[in-house]
Amino acid sequence: MQFFVTGIGTEIGKTVVSSILTEYLQADYWKPVQSGDLHLTDTMKVQALISNTKSYFHSERHRLNAPLSPHASAALDGVQIQLSDFTLPQTSNHLIVEGAGGLMVPLNDQELMIDLIEKLHIPVILVSRNYLGSINHTILSIEALQRRQIPIAGIVFNGEPTPASESFIENYSQLPILFRVGHIEELSPKTILELVKICRFDFPNYT
Repeated sequence: MQFFVTGIGTEIGKTVVSSILTEYLQADYWKPVQSGDLHLTDTMKVQALISNTKSYFHSERHRLNAPLSPHASAALDGVQIQLSDFTLPQTSNHLIVEGAGGLMVPLNDQELMIDLIEKLHIPVILVSRNYLGSINHTILSIEALQRRQIPIAGIVFNGEPTPASESFIENYSQLPILFRVGHIEELSPKTILELVKICRFDFPNYT
């Protein structure tokens, strides 16, 4: 199984969700583009949270210095990102791919993160965080993926529960809710293992 973890925006919780999925599947992990925080990348964060010894952490294709959108950070580094730069890592294991920001984050002057997802041709797991406006952002993200016929394996809700919002999104979209991640006091490998035990789910369409 291979999944692309994307979110309805930035700082939504993709890295935490990617850690749970990586641990749950004992999957490999790959972050195609890292913008900023090169001293503590998302790959490093996920690796530090994983307890199993099967997961392999593939190197980023682009490591950019500034904590900006990939196209802006690449321009400062004198790099031109192209979709042709990206191919899925070779592995016989399951694979979790984590995007940067949301679907419409620009990679260059013409192409977006959603174009990369379409090129990689793997199902999406959409992370939604509960806040005022999240219904709008979640439904827009779902419709953008569906317009391109990109399969959505399911939704993960992150943060403090908001039942009214979550139930509307579930009923409106008719997509599976894979699991929910509540408030986390301290993020650690133990926390991820506990969440893996709680968040039992299946991918009936992608096994």
